[in-house]
Amino acid sequence: MIGLVQRILAKLRSLWFACVHAPRFGRCGRNVLLYAPFRVNGGEHIGLGDRTVMQRGAWLYCEPSEGQSGRLHVGSGCVFGYNNHITAVRDVVIEDHVLTANNVYISDNLHSYEDVGVPIMHQPVRFKNAVVIGEGSWIGENVCIIGASVGKNCVVGANSVVTHDIPDFSVAVGSPAVVIRYYDRSAGRWESKGVLRQGKG
Repeated sequence: MIGLVQRILAKLRSLWFACVHAPRFGRCGRNVLLYAPFRVNGGEHIGLGDRTVMQRGAWLYCEPSEGQSGRLHVGSGCVFGYNNHITAVRDVVIEDHVLTANNVYISDNLHSYEDVGVPIMHQPVRFKNAVVIGEGSWIGENVCIIGASVGKNCVVGANSVVTHDIPDFSVAVGSPAVVIRYYDRSAGRWESKGVLRQGKG
């Protein structure tokens, strides 16, 4: 009985979201749900795939740089933890069935700091690199991904800071994150290494 009530409530929340909030987005699939409170900036540049769910405290931001196009695309079947912050000035793509823990930050940009005569808060935000989070990956608690991509079916351990690309089928940890385990396709098994060079695997 409790399970039935929960399913009914989830369906009602999805319908409410579809009627009230979905029009704010460039694309919003079926059965999408962002639990309130959440914040959206530049919704017209943001796409959400079917059955994607974000827990409370989500902030989705896509404000393209002047004269540039921009997109923040989230695939289908993704589940995001509490207080996730995803920001794009040009290109962030999260593929299908990505799972995140709480307090995850994903960004294709950073603040300029080079002018020592100007407070950093008054210096421009600049694009670093496009970000792709590959299908089926798991992003742990308090992870920051800044201007780097994560391959398919990867694990990024808690508290990691990803600033370089992580190849498919890898486990990465640390600040900056390094690959400590990867799937060897030729051997058909997972292998452990102290450090795997970025881009290999």
